Amino acid sequence: MCASKIVKGDSIGAILERALSAGGGLLRLTPNWVPRSFLQPGKRIKLAPTDWYALGTHRGGIDERWFASTTEAANDNRADDEGLSYCLFEGERFLLKDAVAEAGPRIIGKAIWEKYQRWPVYSKFFDNMGPIPHHMHQQAQHAALTGQQGKPECYYFPPQLNAAENHFDYTFMGLEPGTTKEDVRRCLENWNKGDNGILDLSKAYRLKPGTGWMVPAGVLHAPGSMCTYEPQWGSDVFGMYQSLVEGRAVPWDLLVKDVPKDKHRDLDFIVEQLDWEKNVDPHFKDHTYVEPIVDPEHSGPGYTDRWIDYGCFNGEQLVSAKELTIMPGAKCVLKDAGASGWITVQGGGRMGKLEIQTPVMIHYGEEPWDEVFITAEAAANGIEIVNTGGEPLVSLRYFGPATHKNIPEIGDHRKK
Repeated sequence: MCASKIVKGDSIGAILERALSAGGGLLRLTPNWVPRSFLQPGKRIKLAPTDWYALGTHRGGIDERWFASTTEAANDNRADDEGLSYCLFEGERFLLKDAVAEAGPRIIGKAIWEKYQRWPVYSKFFDNMGPIPHHMHQQAQHAALTGQQGKPECYYFPPQLNAAENHFDYTFMGLEPGTTKEDVRRCLENWNKGDNGILDLSKAYRLKPGTGWMVPAGVLHAPGSMCTYEPQWGSDVFGMYQSLVEGRAVPWDLLVKDVPKDKHRDLDFIVEQLDWEKNVDPHFKDHTYVEPIVDPEHSGPGYTDRWIDYGCFNGEQLVSAKELTIMPGAKCVLKDAGASGWITVQGGGRMGKLEIQTPVMIHYGEEPWDEVFITAEAAANGIEIVNTGGEPLVSLRYFGPATHKNIPEIGDHRKK
């Protein structure tokens, strides 16, 4: 189990300065496990089998690992730091959230700090055994009614974590063109009659490792059983619109978790939360599906940097992600336009002054060398990354809003 000591308060500044100096602007992060009481672990995110229910069966199985997160998980009976990532240095831990508060511009960049006063995004591995309820994440205007923020999110299905498909590698997304709001309202009226039929109004898309989707806030989706890398906005709002999944009842409370109390039985309001135009878009896949695109400016002999999540949400570049592959014996100098959260998914090597290694299995509380926060300072200066192993070194990293001047648009993969 973890033996590191937690540092808080006035001591953050001193340990942060030492960690930044020793790491050349890189901060090593520890695994950030999040349980969900209503889901079942898919068993592919490297957590040891003995620890899938490390927090107790009453909290649910651990089927998520969050990366570089300063966003709290909105779980019942949660721990105070649930969902928050820790930095590790010389046997001591401190919250990335506290590091950002202490040295915001150095850590996340001046522009993001001045606009948001926080790291406003995070990513996760989401790994469930089967499909989950058809749900949406509220748009900004609806989330604001409960003092929260809306949440668009991105998907990418890493091949390294998807050797096993489990038993439902399809995701329902949106609503069939021609669906009416009255159709959805009728599903809500039938909530306690068993299957409320919401999936009858939707369409399933087969999931494919090495591809992704950009899912706007307010759009219904029922993720299938493929392990997913999910860069997203820093919020944990959602509403479940499906009453029964694989014979398991979904409580009404999960539909209205982030709805004002006086609207908990207002079916018209609940339906109005949906971004209707995007849900019934007849070209839904064209506007949301993405495949990797090589970034030639950041690729070279023995290494390839690919865009995996890109484009905009309502015209804004809110979150994006890349996949870097370095072949055995090769190296590169990584320079990015802003800070990023890095997770290693294959191989090992050296990243600046830090050793990095992909673990085979992680016990709850262990502190492997696979996750790093690349500060804005380090990204601007450049980081030498060397593959010292005998297999490709592969990593995923995600970025905050408005980081890149040049980024592909959704659909650009079809031009190649």
